[in-house]
Amino acid sequence: MSPIYLDHAATTPVRPEVLEAMLPYYRETFGNPSSLHSFGRESRIAISRSRDSIARQLVCSPAELLFTGGGTESDNTALFGAAEQYGTNRKHIITSQVEHHAVLHACEQLERKGYEVTYIPVDESGQIRLEELIAAIRPDTFLISIMYGNNEVGTLQPIREIGMIARERGIIFHVDAVQALGLMPLDLSDLPVDLMSFTAHKIYGPKGVGALYVSKRTTIAPLLVGGSQERKRRAGTENVAGIAGFAKAVELAVREQESNLQHVSRLRAQMIEILRSELGNDGFIVNGHATERLPHILNVSFPGADTETMLMSLDLEGIAAASGSACTSGSLELSHVLRAMRLPEEVKRSAIRFSFGFSQNIEQIRAAALKVATISRRIRNSL
Repeated sequence: MSPIYLDHAATTPVRPEVLEAMLPYYRETFGNPSSLHSFGRESRIAISRSRDSIARQLVCSPAELLFTGGGTESDNTALFGAAEQYGTNRKHIITSQVEHHAVLHACEQLERKGYEVTYIPVDESGQIRLEELIAAIRPDTFLISIMYGNNEVGTLQPIREIGMIARERGIIFHVDAVQALGLMPLDLSDLPVDLMSFTAHKIYGPKGVGALYVSKRTTIAPLLVGGSQERKRRAGTENVAGIAGFAKAVELAVREQESNLQHVSRLRAQMIEILRSELGNDGFIVNGHATERLPHILNVSFPGADTETMLMSLDLEGIAAASGSACTSGSLELSHVLRAMRLPEEVKRSAIRFSFGFSQNIEQIRAAALKVATISRRIRNSL
């Protein structure tokens, strides 16, 4: 069996159209965008065109898009930038216990700087409760940061409702939308969001480039200094080729959003169907919200078969999957998302994340699911 890649939530292959859009900026149009000569002007024009294109897809002003080095930098820029801009007299931040570490670790660093952070719990599906969010708001709350869709279990958060709560109270609202871009509708002229993070490599674009939406209603301090690039909001020579590739990836993702959504939903449903037929309803557990979820992520626990053994066995069979948890010193660390969901121990310790892409077909998923079922049975029978 040819290798099957089921880790699209980690990264995706670069589409040929995206690579084609990038190549001229490595070869002919290689000038530094900050240079005044014609070589630099050509690169500057390429960035402007890319920014205009992405802004059209996301329904925002080009001036509201800040190019970054990826999702982590976008998240860090949003939190540290908002803290420096608005946190002089107001020192309280609200986030959730299931955020990406780019947000959680930034919050921990802000706590060391004297800010206070409330980490909202989630229910067993991974969703926050709006009443708990409201109860956590204080007079000195200046920022709420909640992700759109979870990168481990796929659960969606009620972003619109949270945004309305924040706006009514004059609180800045940041959303990590790294996993949602290209699969969930994003109209930034309509969503009550002040800051939103994106990255290219989750939508078949290049690694090392992302963007942060900064609403015209919002001002943030720069994270990187040392130059006047990006309207003095992000110093450093721009990744022109990456930005051009990002723009092409967004264009394709938004244009094909509905068909891609339907396709990965079918793949996900096919894997569940085969696991059910092979293992029965008691042989596996699907983690996350049943309906409010990203369509390309499937987090499954196989009680009796621990995560690390499953992942190693799958890799030997040519199937790339993930645990969604951090790797430390060669061993897996239990997922903070599954811990926050307060799932039973055997569920937390046997979870695998499969994530699907538009270029895969039903036959590949069927073959992978059969292998997964076989490996699960073999591990449990060996105990």
